[in-house]
Amino acid sequence: MARSPISVSKFRNSFFGWWLVWAVLHASLILNYGYSLNNAVIDSLVTNSLLLGACWIISNILRYYLPYSDRYLYVLIISVIFSLVVNALSKFILNLILTDISNTNYLIFLSNAYWLRLGISFLLIGCMAIICVLWYTQEEEQENRQRKNDAEKLSRDAELYKLRQQLQPHFLFNSLNSISALIGSNPSQARKMIHQLSDFLRTTLRKDEEQWVKMEEEMQSLELYLEIEKVRFGHRLSTSIMKDEGSMHMLIPPMLLQPVVENAIKFGLYDTTDAVTIHISVLRENDSLKVTVQNPYDPDTASPRHGTGFGLNSVKRRLYLLFARTDLVETSAKNQVFTTTIKIPNHENYHH
Repeated sequence: MARSPISVSKFRNSFFGWWLVWAVLHASLILNYGYSLNNAVIDSLVTNSLLLGACWIISNILRYYLPYSDRYLYVLIISVIFSLVVNALSKFILNLILTDISNTNYLIFLSNAYWLRLGISFLLIGCMAIICVLWYTQEEEQENRQRKNDAEKLSRDAELYKLRQQLQPHFLFNSLNSISALIGSNPSQARKMIHQLSDFLRTTLRKDEEQWVKMEEEMQSLELYLEIEKVRFGHRLSTSIMKDEGSMHMLIPPMLLQPVVENAIKFGLYDTTDAVTIHISVLRENDSLKVTVQNPYDPDTASPRHGTGFGLNSVKRRLYLLFARTDLVETSAKNQVFTTTIKIPNHENYHH
């Protein structure tokens, strides 16, 4: 439920300060007409207390009920009703208090000024009602925006989690198939791969609930993954990793690079029997991370566009969900080398 404007200290202080100024002005006007200070103070206190109460009631009415259609007609009607009630009550109370014969002229003045006082009451109550309508409309919009943002965040987090979870089974099945093939031909290599796979899965499972990790941790996970792949492919796979120290302390979404490197291995090795080197570069550019992954490909047996399969699509989608940008993943093919470039903006610039 929206907050009442009177519950906000700055608004409340301004409201009561303005009302005090108006009460003094009200009394001053009556004094200028030649009536006593007693008449002026009593009239101002009674009338403005009733106006103050009417405004407080209207504020609460609009807080609990504000129609979507014809809301300004609704405000007009309740402003007129409360103005009539305030004027009638103030006249009744003042007639009860100022019954002394010395106040006869003032009571005649009070009766003659009825329409003027009604108009002023309507203006004051109407202004307060309009302020409340604008206030509650803004509060409602803020609540709707917050609910929408919360729902989008939940949806985004769920999709990010789903994307991470989709990566593990694919890699795990490939690794288990390789282990199964190695058990008969090379048991020692099979055991080594099981230990490496165990270390890798332990690391990735621990990161499941983390949204960001240091680049240094990401590289450790990536190197574990590459060791497993080297057991699978033997001498056919080698890697060249270049990284600067300034990039190692920057933050990155966990397990972001594995699908990119897996994509490079897949399209670099699957269509050839030759030895292949995957080049990985991690650099800090200004306040962002730049990761480049390169793999050779044979244009006669593979098309570079195949490199934008699930792995790269998942990376693009994750980065879009995190940064709302579509320009953070770029691919190119030149001189039989397929290059994937990923730019990761500074985490703090987007989340603080």
